[in-house]
Amino acid sequence: MSRKHLSHVVAGALAAVLIATSAPAAEKKYDPGATDTQIKIGNIAPYSGPASAYGISGRTAAAYFRMVNDEGGINGRKIEFVSYDDGFSPPKAVEQVRKLVESDEVLFIYQSVGTPSNAAIQKFLNARKVPQLFVASNATRWGNPERFPWTIGWQPNFQSEGRAYAKYILKNYPSSKIAVLWQNDDGGKDQLKGLRDGLGSRASMIVADASFELSEPTIDAHLARLKSSGADIFVAWSTPKASAQAIRKLAELDWKPTFFLGSISSSVASVLRPAGLENAKGIISNAYLKDPADPTWRNDPEIRSWNAFMDKYLPDGDKADRVTVYGYAVAATLVEILKRCNDDLTRENVMRQATTIKDLTVPMLLPGIKINTSPTDYFPVEQMQLIRFDGQRWQPLDELVDAEVGSSNTN
Repeated sequence: MSRKHLSHVVAGALAAVLIATSAPAAEKKYDPGATDTQIKIGNIAPYSGPASAYGISGRTAAAYFRMVNDEGGINGRKIEFVSYDDGFSPPKAVEQVRKLVESDEVLFIYQSVGTPSNAAIQKFLNARKVPQLFVASNATRWGNPERFPWTIGWQPNFQSEGRAYAKYILKNYPSSKIAVLWQNDDGGKDQLKGLRDGLGSRASMIVADASFELSEPTIDAHLARLKSSGADIFVAWSTPKASAQAIRKLAELDWKPTFFLGSISSSVASVLRPAGLENAKGIISNAYLKDPADPTWRNDPEIRSWNAFMDKYLPDGDKADRVTVYGYAVAATLVEILKRCNDDLTRENVMRQATTIKDLTVPMLLPGIKINTSPTDYFPVEQMQLIRFDGQRWQPLDELVDAEVGSSNTN
């Protein structure tokens, strides 16, 4: 190669380096709550009040984000998790969320707990175009992108659960009579609708139902009336406190129907154990997450990682409480979404990433269950497995059940 030609090659290479080093980096985009070093996330949970058992979900999220921060954060940014107590009170929820958005200036609201509280804040957040991400409620109203494009749920919804129970009842108890106890809110109405829709032309199998208010100190009178209906199947959709009362009361009444219990109250620690494990034997519920107490998963790498997380970051948490498993899996999903946002930490991009998920698996989901969303499908998890309590732990009953609910069935 001639000196002249070599000099041209070197000059060209130097020019390329200069152009590359002088080119501006990809533009960083931030909305309130995001900076080069931080992502601020808002949350409300019932740390007090009648649904305080769900407060562990907020504590689990806080613990998970401490772990993420210790491991370097997300794309170099640390998470600041701001969580307030709403006491499971809708007016308090509105007050606390306004504070999070207007004063704390969080990027989005994450895992706010309960159907009534989330319903109370939904219009405000959508009007302000603040993401209401992975709502901690099974109501179908979180999957209505036409009306509420800034709100998305996470776990299987109540209507899907009702349909799954209906399918099992029609297959195994086709001549039975059904009594239903449901909480008088959007979630309870969803569950009852799912059961009726799943029974279809056999919906007359439901011979009695009773709604109750969260403020009621006891549900004993409702249960006595439902027993008098002659039903041999009992379906209960209620908070942990009311569910524990129902399990104990059925034993006192010596009423022994086939008992279906909503998944939100299937925790051994906060529901079945307080109600008496012997009273809970035989109850049917559903799961989509691994149960750390199940010997099947004893040597599972995800269970080992979860145990290590609990030991280090939530040492006073109860490993038998399935809400901690749930909180762990949801937080893992959020971290994946935020990683995909890269340096575009705008509220619009957060929602874009949350609503374009394809076959995502996160730790603690049962094998075969994948997370999928689209701009028209705001139901991330729609598969589940029916389970029965054997007096010590939950055991699987059937294969995975797909129970998709279209947006036309949302509120």
